Amino acid sequence: MFVHSLSLDAASQIVDEALRQGRSRNFQPLTVVVLDAAGVVKALKRDDGASLMRPEICIGKAWGALALGFGGRELARRAEKMPGFMNAASDLAGGRMVPVAGGVLVKDDKGVIVGAVGITGDTSDNDEICAVEAIKAAGFTPDTGA
Repeated sequence: MFVHSLSLDAASQIVDEALRQGRSRNFQPLTVVVLDAAGVVKALKRDDGASLMRPEICIGKAWGALALGFGGRELARRAEKMPGFMNAASDLAGGRMVPVAGGVLVKDDKGVIVGAVGITGDTSDNDEICAVEAIKAAGFTPDTGA
């Protein structure tokens, strides 16, 4: 299947599967967002019991990955090695970048970035597991920046 965009159906499938993954693993309540390649929210759900700022955090994880073209793990490495740059980039982005695991790029079968997933609620590693599994289940390739 050749895809250059992320449909609403695919975004919804990713969100629902990520929430299912979190529940089946007994993770804390998750909040999941899917952004399209332009950084626009395609789908967002906050699980029952998820805390107040979770939507902003998951958007920041996905938006940061999309904005710089690296999965959250690479963003975290760069934030550690180049904090001045990452702080400046976040300032330029209006504070919308959260450089940690849990922000995962979504690629089509040609390797084109068609969007990003951001998940928050449990540990960043567990958030990322749910994103990766959901992206694969929807037929796309995840890029965590690992």
